[in-house]
Amino acid sequence: MGFFTGRATFLRFKVNGPAPRQFDDEHLARLMDRQAGRQRIASADGVETGWTAGEHILDTDFHLAKNIINDTLTFDLRVDTDKLPADLLRAYIAVELKALSKDNPSGFASARQKREAKEMARDRLEQESKDGRYRKRKCIPVLWDRQTNEVLFGATSLTQVDRLCSLFEQTFGAELDCVTAGRRAYHLAELNTRTRMVDDSSPSVFVPGSTPADVAWIADESSRDFLGNEFLLWLWYYTDVHSDTIKLADDSEVTLMIARTLNLECPRGQTGHETISHEGPSRLPEARRAIQSGKLPRKAGLTLVRHSDQYELTLHAETLGVGGAKLPPPDEGADARGKLDDRANQLRTLIETLDLLYDAFGQKRFSSEWAGELESMQKWLKREDRRAA
Repeated sequence: MGFFTGRATFLRFKVNGPAPRQFDDEHLARLMDRQAGRQRIASADGVETGWTAGEHILDTDFHLAKNIINDTLTFDLRVDTDKLPADLLRAYIAVELKALSKDNPSGFASARQKREAKEMARDRLEQESKDGRYRKRKCIPVLWDRQTNEVLFGATSLTQVDRLCSLFEQTFGAELDCVTAGRRAYHLAELNTRTRMVDDSSPSVFVPGSTPADVAWIADESSRDFLGNEFLLWLWYYTDVHSDTIKLADDSEVTLMIARTLNLECPRGQTGHETISHEGPSRLPEARRAIQSGKLPRKAGLTLVRHSDQYELTLHAETLGVGGAKLPPPDEGADARGKLDDRANQLRTLIETLDLLYDAFGQKRFSSEWAGELESMQKWLKREDRRAA
C-alpha cells in the first residue's frame, strides 16, 4: 500500500497552515467527498482527478485502521485520462474516407472529404469513449505526516504536482509548497539566521571559465535550486578528499557512498548530459572528465548509513526528490501493525538524515569557510585522477 511496501519514491511538500491535532473521521470524510469517480468534472484538458484508499485503482473504501498509520494519513491520487487510440483513429478515418470517396470519378478523395472523414472518425471514437473503454487510470501514493506537517507525493516528476496541489487545497483547505533545494536552504537558513546569505547566493564557479552565471535548467532567476547541484558535487568532493563519514548537527554521523547511478549535465545547456551506471560511478574517469569540463550532477545514487541503518536511494538535485529508496527491513518480531508503524518511522528517519546532510553542506556554503572550500574544490577538479590512470 503506497509508501508502506517496496521502495519509496517521493517529492516533499510543506503544508501551509497548522498541523492537525490528529487524523480522524473528518479527514476520511473529506477524502470520500472527493473520491475518484464521484465527481464527473474534468479539467480543461479532459483529465479527472480524485482520491482513492490505496489498495487498488478502484478502492474508495477509506477506514481509520487502513488509512491512518502512526500519525500519518495515507491515500492515493488517481488521475483519469481519456486517451484515444491513434491506430484505431487512423483505421476509422480510412473507413470513413473510403465510404465518402467511393463515387469520385478521379478515384481520389477531396480535401473536404478528408476533413469530414477525420471529424466523423473522431466523433465515433469520442462517442465510444463515453463508457470509459479508453480511459487510462493512474494512482500515485500520497502520505501526510502530522508530526512534520509534510506531504510526500510518490513521484519525482513534476508532471502531476499541479493536480495534487489543487485537489489537496480543495479537499483540506491548505496550500502545498514543494520542498526544493532552494526552499529547503531558506528554511534551514531561517533556523540558523543566515537567510540573507541564501538570498545573495549565486552559482559557485567550480571551473573558472566554464561555470556560467546562470544554470540552464533553472529558468526562475529568484530560484536557489542550483544549490542542490552544488550539494551533490560537494558530497562527491568531500567523500573523495576527506572522508566517507560526515558529522551531523545532532552529533550523529552518516557514512555515504555515491553508488549505482550518476547523471551529469552542462549548466550552459551546450554539451549535453551523461548518465553513468556503475557500482561506483564517481570513480570512473569519464565522470571526472565530465565535472572537470564544468558539468554538474543532477541526480546521484546514494548509499547512506546512520544509526546502523542503511538506506539506498537516488537523490534528484534541484527538487531533492527521492527515487527508489530502499529502507531497512522492519523488525521481524513485530506484528503486521507494528511493521507499518516501523515503516513510517523509517521514512521519517531517512528524511531527517537527508535534511541533516543538506544542513552540513549549508553550514559550509553559507559561512566564511566557503571561499576556502571552493578553492579546494577547484584544485580537486584540476588534479589528475591517479586511480583512473
